[in-house]
Parts: sequence; C-alpha cells; structure tokens
Amino acid sequence: MRKLGLPEVVRACLFDMDGVLTKTAEVHDKAWKETFDEFLRRREGPGFRPFDAVADYDEYVDGRPRADGVRAFLASRGIDLPEGDDDSPPELDTVHGLGNRKNALLLEKIRTEGVEAYPGSVRYVEAVRAAGLSTAVVSSSANAHDVLTSAGLQALFDVRIDGVVAAERRLPGKPHPDTFLAAAHDLGVEPGAAAVFEDALAGMDAGRSGHFGYVVGVNRAGQADALREHGADIVVGDLVELLEAGM
Repeated sequence: MRKLGLPEVVRACLFDMDGVLTKTAEVHDKAWKETFDEFLRRREGPGFRPFDAVADYDEYVDGRPRADGVRAFLASRGIDLPEGDDDSPPELDTVHGLGNRKNALLLEKIRTEGVEAYPGSVRYVEAVRAAGLSTAVVSSSANAHDVLTSAGLQALFDVRIDGVVAAERRLPGKPHPDTFLAAAHDLGVEPGAAAVFEDALAGMDAGRSGHFGYVVGVNRAGQADALREHGADIVVGDLVELLEAGM
C-alpha cells in the first residue's frame, strides 16, 4: 500500500458526501425526523411511535435516494402511501410529497446553518489528488452541488454523480452499485481500480456488489461491525487515519 492507505491498483477514489466529506448526515437526520414525526403524529395521534434518529435513520434512509428512504421507513411501520409525482407539493401525503417536505426542511437548514466539511476528509482528498489519483463524489442527494459549494469542496472533484445525475441517467440508487459504477466510468477506470469511501450500510452494499478494488467504511455512527459485515475492507473513524496508517 502507498501512503494513502490504499492498494497500489487503485487509480480513482469515489467518495460519498454526507457523513464522509461533510457534516450533513446530522442535518439530514433532523430533517427526516421532523418530517416523519409530523406525519406520524397526524396519522396516529399523540401516542405515535417517533422516528428513531439513530436506528431508523441508519436502517431505512441513510445513503438511499430520497423516495426510496420514504418507502423503506413507511414499509417498516406497515404504511403504504400513494407514490405521487416528483413535484408533489410538500403538504401532500404521498411518497414524493413527504420526500419533498424533507428536502424543503433540509435546504432551509443548509441556508441557515451552513455546511461544514470534516477537516480530516479534506486533508485526505487533497493528498489523493496530489498523488495523481482522480476523484469523484457519489451521493444520493439532489442537493450535492449546493452542499459542496457551501462547504468549499467543489474544486476537489473531477466528477459528481448525485441524485440529479442519477435521475437523468435513470440510475438506481444505493444499495445498487450503479452510481458508483457511473463515476468510475466517467473517470475512465474499471471498478477494480477504484476505491469506494462510504459511511452508510447501503453504500457498503453498493461497494461490495460493484466489485470495486477497495471499500473503506467510515465509522461516524458507531457501527464498525456492521460496516465490515456489509463489505468494508477496512473501517476508520476518519479518513485522515489512512494517511497516518500509510506513513
């Protein structure tokens, strides 16, 4: 392994955004909880069981495209809503309506609170680029451009495959590997020559099923064992640990 903590075969690095590069996982979590709790309170009354900001978030929505997250969580509660349309208004109780409600809350939080990058991740991406490796962001978020811009990271990546690009190309989201495969293709490398960096279990599944050269699990939520079980070759608490391990 070189000083980046990666096998020599790796020529490109594919980074998830929320929770790996930026401290937005918590913002997403809050927006999901507000959205689902308000919906459940109206549907089931004051005795409703709230959205669990850790267990439900990790299991059903983290790393998934927005509508998939809505479907997965509602199915866990035995709730089946109409799909609605991509542009369903946020006040409409459909899959896309709830997703759009969550997105409106998220964008408001980004505007009012801003977005912070993990310093260790920035240092690692800069080291990767200095070593001549290509870089991509692979995110389920349709707001990746706004988040990267707010965090000052947009210049660090050669390719961005996000929720907008996935919709345009009709790519299924994580846990399917298609968005990561598209990033590798756009960078001109085979999957076996690319490393995936993820903090979500759905992202681990995508890295494993896509047969990528190396899969790095970033343990931001105390789920190191689960990350390994879902396909991580190595688990770190912060990407800077890879630089320190490679020295």
